[in-house]
Amino acid sequence: MSVWLLGDQLHPDAAPLGSADHVLLIEAHAFAERRPYHPQKLTLVFSAMRHFRDDLRDRGYDVTYLQAETFGDALDRYFEVNPGDDLLGLRSPSHGADDRRRELVSERGGTLTLVENDLFLTSREQFDDWAGERDENETFRQEGWYRHVRRETGILMDGDEPVGGAWNYDEDNRETPPPEWTPPDVPRFEPDATTREVQQFVADRYGGHWGAMDEFVWPVTREAATRALEHFVSVRLPEFGTYQDAMRDGEWALCHSLLSAALNLGLLRAREVVEPVVAAYESGDAPLNSVEGFVRQVIGWREFMRHVYRRAMPNLGSANQLGQTASLPPLYWDGETEMQCLSEAVTHVHDHGYAHHIERLMLLSNFALLYGVDPAELNEWFHLGFVDAYHWVTTPNVVGMGSFGTDVLSSKPYAASANYVDKMSDHCSACPYAKTKTTGENACPFNALYWDFLKRNEETLRGTGRMGLMYSHVDRKDDAELEAIRERADEVRERAADGSL
Repeated sequence: MSVWLLGDQLHPDAAPLGSADHVLLIEAHAFAERRPYHPQKLTLVFSAMRHFRDDLRDRGYDVTYLQAETFGDALDRYFEVNPGDDLLGLRSPSHGADDRRRELVSERGGTLTLVENDLFLTSREQFDDWAGERDENETFRQEGWYRHVRRETGILMDGDEPVGGAWNYDEDNRETPPPEWTPPDVPRFEPDATTREVQQFVADRYGGHWGAMDEFVWPVTREAATRALEHFVSVRLPEFGTYQDAMRDGEWALCHSLLSAALNLGLLRAREVVEPVVAAYESGDAPLNSVEGFVRQVIGWREFMRHVYRRAMPNLGSANQLGQTASLPPLYWDGETEMQCLSEAVTHVHDHGYAHHIERLMLLSNFALLYGVDPAELNEWFHLGFVDAYHWVTTPNVVGMGSFGTDVLSSKPYAASANYVDKMSDHCSACPYAKTKTTGENACPFNALYWDFLKRNEETLRGTGRMGLMYSHVDRKDDAELEAIRERADEVRERAADGSL
């Protein structure tokens, strides 16, 4: 039996490898043309696959590495040499991928057996046992799942109680760094010959794709990913929690782990990322607020997103309960806007294929939500632009949480005005728009869009349990003020649409 692993299953100890000595890997080039994927994302995936191939061969595996336009083309070649072969693989978290793979193999006279994806911490069965039977309108809440996983695994637990007496330390994780504070340097993994070869291939084959190739710093091997983890734990983790929601001009990484791409490629398992972080707390080398904040992102949110995606697809992909239909404004592609916060965030994605979670949620998604962007179009942009993005990652985060296209995982929209941006960043001090103004020529676009969003979607949102305070503020505005807000919001949309915001 041979093992067929995908480009996001690159762990040296992935479960199927223990029962076979032959491995099939397919580098499908036409697949990468479905969207104008960021060149750093394509380089990351193809380079990681080629390095994984070489590592497997060094470890004694017989590896068939096929480069083809499509998976079907590669499998045609494979089964010509290996007729009727039985393949073994890991389940994919992406909707429909497993059925399509089985179909491709079956059409060519082979069989494909898929086993639980052990690169994640929790299984499908564990989540389904926790979630129970629900109908097509099922809703899930991350906090209950997160506590369940900690109890089941014992991670950050003191018997039956959470270490420290609290389940989360969000209140301690919303500080902005003082002006004199300097973030640690970003770990760099300089491209070797294999990666440089891939970079040239990507430049030649996908030259029209969006994003910069300069400053490629991502780990593409298991060894480099392990060093990136060690760097995070020893250097970045102590201040990660306190400043994890902060944003600062000229800084794209701050103290964030930068491990999501390696995790989503399978170079690192969820458990092996969490264990040294918890050990740092236990040895006194990292504070509990930082450790718990990171643990929640990995074993809480990431695992939760994967399972909710599985349960909510395919409807989740097209969910749009607010009826948003606007196209993404040009600033998401060129970064050309006088709004300092959005210019920074878009530039981070263009230059690095990355922006941290608050930039993703409270700048890039928040503006699109208030503006009225179709959730599916925003999801496409995230999927193609981020080095760590896969459909199972972006769809629940962008369509569900960021766009409030459905309440399957969130009970309210994450909508905010300039007040939030100013609280969590230094962007407003360098911005020509006035953070305290809602209407008028230089009023911050976030403000009018925010109030107009609440008014436009009042029928849907007012009755939800967590929106009462927001609508109590709406109720204090008279008709004249609401009309001025609407006019300013219309002007903002017009200027954003023509690239003059």
